[in-house]
Amino acid sequence: MSEQDNNGRNGKRPFSFHTDLSVFMPATEEEKAQQDIMRPSSTFWRDGFRNFRKNKLAFGSLILLIIIIFTILIVPMLIPYGYDEIIRIDGKRDKTLSNLKPMQWSERELEAKANGKEIFPHILGTDSLGRDYLVRTLYGTRISLFIGFFASIIVLIIGLLYGSISGFAGGKIDLLMMRIVDIIYSLPDMLLIILLSVVLREAIGDKIQGTFLSKLGTGMLSMFIVFGLLYWVGMARLVRGQILAIKENDYVLAARSVGASNARIIRKHILPNCISVIIISTALQIPSAIFTESFLSFLGLGVAMPMPSLGSLASDARGAIQSYPHKLLYPALMICLLVLTLNIIGDGLRDAFDPKLRK
Repeated sequence: MSEQDNNGRNGKRPFSFHTDLSVFMPATEEEKAQQDIMRPSSTFWRDGFRNFRKNKLAFGSLILLIIIIFTILIVPMLIPYGYDEIIRIDGKRDKTLSNLKPMQWSERELEAKANGKEIFPHILGTDSLGRDYLVRTLYGTRISLFIGFFASIIVLIIGLLYGSISGFAGGKIDLLMMRIVDIIYSLPDMLLIILLSVVLREAIGDKIQGTFLSKLGTGMLSMFIVFGLLYWVGMARLVRGQILAIKENDYVLAARSVGASNARIIRKHILPNCISVIIISTALQIPSAIFTESFLSFLGLGVAMPMPSLGSLASDARGAIQSYPHKLLYPALMICLLVLTLNIIGDGLRDAFDPKLRK
């Protein structure tokens, strides 16, 4: 029997020094296209932001919001007027400065310009007291955005903590905490804001004089308190529902089996898996808070004068809407722009980060 037959019976293959050169042939166009389809491993955040950039409307709204923020922060530094400054010419008050139309000059300003003095133009005109309306509109937008973001942070912190405890504990604790949420849902929020505004004005109105809180006013303080008392219940319910579904997964059971504490399980395993709901709810809460602040300021329960807000500017312009309609147009347009932009961004974040809505 030959040596080759013996190797075949023993299960060994004969050694052959043969190279197939076809293996090293250039790739075809179809193979190149298949390589282009493949992409490196990604993360939750990277996929979410990639999907968000594909939404042109939402991404454009984000760029517009960034432009608005930079405008309200930088442009007031370039204008030589303050938001509460009654403009004076050569140290004297000019009564003809009241209610100027956009890019209009008063009589004294025209005389000063004729004498060679440089005067910054009133791009949006002036109000009834002779204050520059552009500066007041920019500061009003700044205050409204600040209140919207701050109120959303209050809702996020309280709702996240409450919903996490309720959903993770379960049982009777969850039942009791959710009944408290149902009671809070039944409370009229606007009535509470009005009542708290009156009570705080009487209780702490004199004590906060000369502080930063006096600039906000008791109306805004009452709104923050009501946001902390009432508006977090929606966030708490969403977080609780997510945690009830997530805590039954195998990786949570594995974390329990190795002795992880409840706080660590919530922080490391549960909350990261419901982060999309948290982001979306917080983003959609901001325009709601801005609209609530504008509504309260329009009723005279918002930011204390002379600090402007978009709602108070619209309220001041209401009395002279027939003579000076532009004074109502600018704050109303800014309110619509902010609320619409933030709502579109919130919808874009929902489509990008919610795995159930991905195509």
